[in-house]
Amino acid sequence: MNSHSAMCSEPRLDYVMCASPAGTHRMAYWEWGDPDNHNILLCVHGLTRSGRDFDALAQALSSHYRVVCPDVVGRGASDWLLDPTYYAIPQYVADMLTLIARLKPATLDWVGTSMGGLIGMGLAGSVAVSAQLRLSHPLSLPVLQQIPLGKLVLNDVGPALSWEGLQRIGDYVGIPVQFASFAEAVAYVRQTLAGFGPHTDAEWEDMTRIAFVRTAEGPWIKHYDLRIALPFTTQTEAAMQLAEQMLWQSYQSWPHQVLIMRGQQSDLLGASTVQEMVARHPAAHSVEVAGVGHAPTLRHADQIAIVEQFLMG
Repeated sequence: MNSHSAMCSEPRLDYVMCASPAGTHRMAYWEWGDPDNHNILLCVHGLTRSGRDFDALAQALSSHYRVVCPDVVGRGASDWLLDPTYYAIPQYVADMLTLIARLKPATLDWVGTSMGGLIGMGLAGSVAVSAQLRLSHPLSLPVLQQIPLGKLVLNDVGPALSWEGLQRIGDYVGIPVQFASFAEAVAYVRQTLAGFGPHTDAEWEDMTRIAFVRTAEGPWIKHYDLRIALPFTTQTEAAMQLAEQMLWQSYQSWPHQVLIMRGQQSDLLGASTVQEMVARHPAAHSVEVAGVGHAPTLRHADQIAIVEQFLMG
């Protein structure tokens, strides 16, 4: 393994061209570790965040993995979609499949925070459907069947999510805000993301630099396309329950070990849901992170150790 790449303190930025029914778009991704390493750890962020959220985790694991942290379309350094109705899990899964095809992993482990976990479960569901299709058409070899899914970390997310927790997130996602100073942006992030738990001033500032960008005119604005909130405006509790049924099937189809991390004070992932997840998957176990709501940031040594021990064990 290339020790220089593994020890690099900054990630490499690259792009992959993806497609939606409305056209093409570039998805950015950040890479840590040896670019020739085909043991891939794919880290996928939450709804309003970006791949740089995983910097600390990626550095810790980059001597073992090629760690790849995409900016889901509409966020960070990625393009915005022409049609915002495609800001949804099926499109995100399709984009990840395009990325995986480029990476050509020998093994593929997955860490998904919140939305990133939903994307991982959606991917597992797609792979399972592909396997069923192959049984019907034995001469074909769908690309999905070739994805070597390994271990899965679901960070404060599961097939069943609290409607109230989703509404809380939806209340701020699409709101256009701008701040004259970086300090004001930091204060906003500390307030809206209080569920992340205690962090130092420097950590809050770092998380704000990921969440906000400074415009040419001067003000600080959110780094993402505000139209990602569109699905929240059309979501109903009945539709969410229907989606849950599909997610349970997808979750149960993940072929290997699953770690469910839950913030002890989470308003999105209930303790009873975690118990059901452990009961429904033969290779799942859970851990609760004290003093944190939605969601553990995987920035602190104790949280990183939980993930590292699971992936390396």
